[in-house]
Amino acid sequence: MKTSRLAIAAALMLSACGQPQPSKAQEGVFAEQPRQAPRDAGAMKSSFAPVVREAAPAVVNISARGVQQVRDPFWGLPGQRQTGSIGSGVIVRADGVVVTNNHVIENMQQIRVTLNDRREYAARVLLADSRSDIAVLQLEGVEGALPVLRIDDQEEQQIGDLVLAIGNPFGVGQTVTTGIISALNRTETGISDSGSFIQTDAAINPGNSGGALVDMDGDLIGINTAIFSRTGSSTGVGFAVPATMVKRVVDSAIGGAKAVVRPWLGVKGDTVSADIARSLGLSRPQGLIITEVYPQGPGARAGLEQGDVITAIDGAEINDQGGLNFRVGTKSPNDTVAVTILRDGKTQTINARVSALPGVADPGQGTTVGQGALAGLQGVALNPALADRLGGDPFTSGVVVTGLQRNSIPARIGLRPNDLIVQVDGRPATSVAALGRAQRGTELTIVRGGRKLTGRLP
Repeated sequence: MKTSRLAIAAALMLSACGQPQPSKAQEGVFAEQPRQAPRDAGAMKSSFAPVVREAAPAVVNISARGVQQVRDPFWGLPGQRQTGSIGSGVIVRADGVVVTNNHVIENMQQIRVTLNDRREYAARVLLADSRSDIAVLQLEGVEGALPVLRIDDQEEQQIGDLVLAIGNPFGVGQTVTTGIISALNRTETGISDSGSFIQTDAAINPGNSGGALVDMDGDLIGINTAIFSRTGSSTGVGFAVPATMVKRVVDSAIGGAKAVVRPWLGVKGDTVSADIARSLGLSRPQGLIITEVYPQGPGARAGLEQGDVITAIDGAEINDQGGLNFRVGTKSPNDTVAVTILRDGKTQTINARVSALPGVADPGQGTTVGQGALAGLQGVALNPALADRLGGDPFTSGVVVTGLQRNSIPARIGLRPNDLIVQVDGRPATSVAALGRAQRGTELTIVRGGRKLTGRLP
């Protein structure tokens, strides 16, 4: 989007005239009045300057560079391509701990952070969490205390509250936009299956990713992460990762973790529809009806049952699986949560101790199939922890392909690493040993990129 020279000149003129030196001519009617953030509708003519003055110094610009491995489209020869990214970030600790979006620094090797006062620092990644799209950086060579924004994870916000979005869109320098909170606990956004977002109409544009969503107390209540737009620019529908999840990732990074360990409740369910609500005698569609309970999982141990309707976690309303995943995911393993359910027409609260997902999240090299038509395939049986790491359903079973020997039948028929083999001749594939029984003509069903594909081995 281009701005006319006239508009730029006008903006520069206004800027130049905006801070004149005090003089006697400014006394009386034209004297500068003390500024304060608006506290009510009648105060809208006041200024956000006090909030911006406190918050803006802690919002930084992030530029990142990397090298991407590519192949020449004509000759097919391997090569490299320089890539880059520009975004925003927030200093949350005086020693130089910075929060930004994972997609700003993903696959990047060189990261530079520029402060509002133009100081520059190299940065290294402490922890990058793709599920929440939050990354935590450590600035190098910091001397003295840097300005910080306090993370407010108390979730006291309400729809209609005034907020500021501070970032560095389009690379033009730091900007501040204002709006209100349009919605809380937005889950059905397509951004993440375990995300619950703050929605705002404050303008969020390219380069604002990783910037601060600030309340009128000057506290960080969210990290701006995505917009709904057909043009690439703000249309008044922006989303921020809530401070509860931001703090969870920051605490993990500061504690030395290389990944965020998300606990689970061990239950899976469907959103209560209008028809289900009527059959249950509910006044409105609300809650998550449990369809599966993982054996010996936290929910099973606490006494949750198939058919129970979860309506709240720790008092926060639950309406879908994404909302449940988010609420439980902000806890630490072994924390106790209060699960409010509807069972047999009665409301009750069950205390459940959440835990880390069972299994090993790192598939490693896997086990090699030594016989049959799938010989040469390396795989590992899926477990809840691995499924969660891969962004899948922890209740899913199957064998994840971790590698393929060159010129083997599995490689020649087009199987790929990260394919999930779910069935062999219509029977569930629950182990690598089961793949060794596959012969030529065996029907194989796999899941790739969310699509189910079925074919026969040649």
